[in-house]
Amino acid sequence: MSGRQKVLLAALGVLLVVLFAVAVGTGRDERGDPSARNPLVDLLGRAGGGRSAVDPATVEADCAEGPGRLAVTGRCALRVADPGGLRTLILRGPDAFTVEAPAPGDADFTVEDTVTPAADGTGAVARVAVDRATTVLVSCPGGCLVTVSES
Repeated sequence: MSGRQKVLLAALGVLLVVLFAVAVGTGRDERGDPSARNPLVDLLGRAGGGRSAVDPATVEADCAEGPGRLAVTGRCALRVADPGGLRTLILRGPDAFTVEAPAPGDADFTVEDTVTPAADGTGAVARVAVDRATTVLVSCPGGCLVTVSES
């Protein structure tokens, strides 16, 4: 390493220490509000966009009772139309159920998860990433009701 490189490396180290000291010195001592919204984070979220949910009208199933409402007895195959990008298929039910779906992207494996109702009584929720037309299997022993939700 040449003398010039050593000087630049030392200057960079001093600059990092000074920036750290300024950041710590100008920080606030308050604990903050976890429910508060940060305008910079909101701006970045709008600029980058978020994953929106799959439209329930684009999901077909043999066990469908109506649009977005499924009466699963044993196992049911949900056929999701191509969402045109990465979306989240949100499934909700009052009882536990199992979801099996291919991983998004070029991954060559299947993801399986059993979701159970939350302790607060809001039911079971499964979120499945979908980026192309795919089939998602939903099963529950003894039967259950599942809703395709947008939130």
